[in-house]
Amino acid sequence: MAQKASFSEHTENIPQETISRSRIPNGNFRSGKGKVKDFASDGVTDHDIFMLPASDFQLLGLLTAVAALVRLFRIYQPSSVVFDEVHFGGFASKYIKGRFFMDVHPPLAKLLLTLAGWLAGFDGDFDFKDIGKDYVEPGVPYVAMRLLPALMGVMTIPTMFLTLKATGCRTMTAAMGAGLIIFENGLLTQSRLILLDSPLIIFTAFTALAWTCFTNQHEQGPAKAFDASWWFWLVATGLGLGATVSVKWVGLFTIAWVGSLTIVQLWVLLGDTATVTPRRLLKHFLARLFCLVVIPLTFYLGLFAIHFICLVNPGDGDGFMSSEFQATLNSKAMQDVPADVVLGSRVSIRHHNTHGGYLHSHNHMYPTGSKQQQITLYPHKDENNIWLLENQTQPEGLNGPITGSHAWDTGDSIPIRDKTVLRLHHSVTDRRLHSHDVRPPVSEADWQNEVSAYGYEGFEGDANDYFRVEIFKSLSDGAAAKERLRTIETKFRLIHIMTGCALFSHKVKLPDWGFEQQEVTCAKQGTLPNSIWYIEQNEHPLLGADAEKVNYKDPGFFGKFWELQKVMWTTNAGLVESHAWDSRPPSWPVLRRGINFWGKDRRQIYLIGNPIIWWSSTAAIGIYFIFKALSVLRWQRGFKDYENLTFKRFDYEIGTSVLGWAFHYFPFFLMQRQLFLHHYLPALYFAIMALCQVYDFATNRIVSLGLRDRPSIGRSGIAVFLAISIVAFTLYAPLSYGNRWTQSACNKVKILNTWDFDCSVFPTELSQYSIDAPSAGNAAQTVAPVAPGPSEKESHDINVTPQPIAEPSVSRVEKVEYRDQDGNSLNEEQVKALEGKVSFETRYETRTRVIDAGGKEVADGPAEAEGVAPPHPDVDRLPETAPEVAEDDGRASPATASPEDDVSKEKSIERSDDGRPRPGSEPSEATG
Repeated sequence: MAQKASFSEHTENIPQETISRSRIPNGNFRSGKGKVKDFASDGVTDHDIFMLPASDFQLLGLLTAVAALVRLFRIYQPSSVVFDEVHFGGFASKYIKGRFFMDVHPPLAKLLLTLAGWLAGFDGDFDFKDIGKDYVEPGVPYVAMRLLPALMGVMTIPTMFLTLKATGCRTMTAAMGAGLIIFENGLLTQSRLILLDSPLIIFTAFTALAWTCFTNQHEQGPAKAFDASWWFWLVATGLGLGATVSVKWVGLFTIAWVGSLTIVQLWVLLGDTATVTPRRLLKHFLARLFCLVVIPLTFYLGLFAIHFICLVNPGDGDGFMSSEFQATLNSKAMQDVPADVVLGSRVSIRHHNTHGGYLHSHNHMYPTGSKQQQITLYPHKDENNIWLLENQTQPEGLNGPITGSHAWDTGDSIPIRDKTVLRLHHSVTDRRLHSHDVRPPVSEADWQNEVSAYGYEGFEGDANDYFRVEIFKSLSDGAAAKERLRTIETKFRLIHIMTGCALFSHKVKLPDWGFEQQEVTCAKQGTLPNSIWYIEQNEHPLLGADAEKVNYKDPGFFGKFWELQKVMWTTNAGLVESHAWDSRPPSWPVLRRGINFWGKDRRQIYLIGNPIIWWSSTAAIGIYFIFKALSVLRWQRGFKDYENLTFKRFDYEIGTSVLGWAFHYFPFFLMQRQLFLHHYLPALYFAIMALCQVYDFATNRIVSLGLRDRPSIGRSGIAVFLAISIVAFTLYAPLSYGNRWTQSACNKVKILNTWDFDCSVFPTELSQYSIDAPSAGNAAQTVAPVAPGPSEKESHDINVTPQPIAEPSVSRVEKVEYRDQDGNSLNEEQVKALEGKVSFETRYETRTRVIDAGGKEVADGPAEAEGVAPPHPDVDRLPETAPEVAEDDGRASPATASPEDDVSKEKSIERSDDGRPRPGSEPSEATG
């Protein structure tokens, strides 16, 4: 009975009518006077945040001003690209240029970042390509772009204050919560950069505020239902949900939190048969359905409509999408083409499954195997995609067989039916599609044969040029398309007559000699979807203007929207490869490891939380779980704790915040994809809320603790806790701001050996920093030294793609390090002790050093070498494919990069006087 007694003293201030109520069979309560109670909650008063006293708003203004100083302090620093600014800044460039890209996150935050940059004069020419790339010299308005997330970070402070006030906390407790948000290093770091987490957290926080205010209205019973304030906060919650899920799909966890509490509310309403009629219950349900489902969904759809309006040009993300989707982009759309494919048609053949592109050949040879001409899959329209469909034998004329590529241009048009045997003549190079029992250069499996282009002008070919058309009827559209080849509508396989293998492609890229285009082979055991093809372009002199025409079906907005959602989901689920700075959920609440964001000029930005705030909030979560476990045990033993008002409110109010923490934390345990410490930040926000609520109950509402009548003790506790948090914040601030620091100061605050920020990068004395930090108005220009290029080009064998020439000033050194599953470095003795007991996984990382003419290492390397942290993978990405990758449908990864990267493809290869190919650009740029 001890815990019951600890709460019972508070009942002296509760009206006797409330205490004497007893439950009646229908689930309501009957007071001592016989009055039936409605669904209003006991002990709840109106906490209208618009009706706070002026002193609260004055304090709120002061806290917001402090937050602005902390968040905006030296926001120009560093003046180069940091961590995921590589991607989210790059997306702003693509929005301004209108180039389609694919990202695993919805568009709201990226659109806001783009708007901030555009208003500041950003023209989209800067590519944000490398960590450490300088902003100042090209004139990028990066400060304006960083201001948006910084200001959103500032707004979380008043949001936390008002949310705690809406729960009924004292002003000092609300101020404590706001102060903890101000001086939390992790939230600070994320809000000062061009990243998505600050918008995510402010929209999550706004949703929590709106829902808390709505819940307060709801708990006051029928008198407040459906009035203006009730509707205002319910609609605001819906808008908050829509905004949160439109930044990241983590917003689905916020939706789950609000949804679960909505179910609880509806359950309570269902039990109130006295004041809630079935019609009124339906009204409650429909109001919540509209505000919490229809409004967020409409908001989400509207953001994607804006996304599609902005991205109207082809870009490096269209390879993820279907042909129908791509046809809606500028320059990707095509005119209506003849429907029937006949012998002599000049066609482009497209792969159905991976969306890697068109069956393609160019005048470059395989370096191994047959050393015949390469066959690839190329993602862009090009004259090297054109194939002439020939019969096994040439047509007969008056003087015998008609030879040449125009042999089929006269006479009757002959449709190509199922089982027809064809030869495919490459129009540009006068070679035919060819296969033989030779292993491919990359996928050297026994069931894979090489596919090449073989022959020359006038050559009749051989039997290895024959392919049989097999129409795949279940995928073909229309009765006619199931009987004969029709453009776009017919899906078919090409079976090699001599070996029985099927023309095949998968998401494996050729090396540099194949310009990183997608591999094409002839597979005897390949997965069916990867051996399906269809014809996109079709021309023939006999198919005139009156011929039947076809084109891609317009998917419309909803078709494009749904396809993009599926691609986002598939790509997001595919981010399973390891990352140098990833971590798993069990390590987040205890802050075992951070993320290295940036390193340059003997400074470092490392995402690490304020340990005082982090561990205290985790302890508050633990306190609630212990309380809940004990309360359930006591309830089972017959104790009447829940008849005590304070006990019940403690459980519900703090339980609501802990539930928000749980919904934003535990789902990550189910994910196999890469995860990082910043994924915990929304859960941290709820944990801080719970911490403040626990403190408020302890010092203000649980009378038996004796602190309610001694408010000075509670205020002193807040002052001491905030002071300690500020001290901890100051100690780790150099890692948050990228300030100057010393090795000794760094080592002193490295509490856990799992915190792997590198203290050795800092000098031993501050005086060793030769250049002072730039001012906001005149940021110093950071110029990376440029490694000298080769003085002359080497000669290359004919028909073999030149290889990139290594820069003599860049050296690569192999170094083996051993780390455990948490990223901790292991010494030789630890590795020996573990041998035979555990398995080691190999992970490769590359670091570049720049060497001067004297052989000495240059400290400030080129832009691509400056960033310590590898780029984050939560973005549009090119596939990292290899021959051993298991086959799948391939839709998540396009074959190659954007058209901008292909400007120097093989059509720019010029022939020298002796007929040998030479590059029209640097070999590293050629993508043909």
